[in-house]
Amino acid sequence: MSESTRSGSGSFSARLTELGITLPPVAAPVAAYVPAVRSGNDVYTSGQLPFVDGELPKTGLVGVPNDHERAQVTPEEAYDLARTATLNAIAAIDDVAGIDNVERIVKVNGFVASAPGFGGQPGVVNGASELLGEIFGDAGTHARAAVGVAELPLGSPVEIELIARVK
Repeated sequence: MSESTRSGSGSFSARLTELGITLPPVAAPVAAYVPAVRSGNDVYTSGQLPFVDGELPKTGLVGVPNDHERAQVTPEEAYDLARTATLNAIAAIDDVAGIDNVERIVKVNGFVASAPGFGGQPGVVNGASELLGEIFGDAGTHARAAVGVAELPLGSPVEIELIARVK
């Protein structure tokens, strides 16, 4: 992998340091699964919620509160929560394969618990995509789905899963 693909830093762990980002501990599963599985050169993460110190900082449906009374989380808040969930997914990848072994982020699946009429899922999931670009540079460019759903586990506003190619 070229240095330019790694944002000029030489390693992704160094890039995290440059950005002032510390990976969180791997989030404990809330059911019968593991946070990530390596299969050959691919790592698949389970859906990651935006846990911070084992707690969800915000719960509820995403939308514009003035547009719908069921919206409890703004799109801007959900964008930040998508970043947090993505950090949890990166921590799971680091745990099974090492962040400096990532060759490419292949796919992002983002799920947004959406209030009726909310269609801004792509903007929310940009929180994940833009963070991956900041950390991985060209290697963070990926295919993606941004899906609105009625509800997510534990009332989470967002859930992110990643597929990464590793050495």
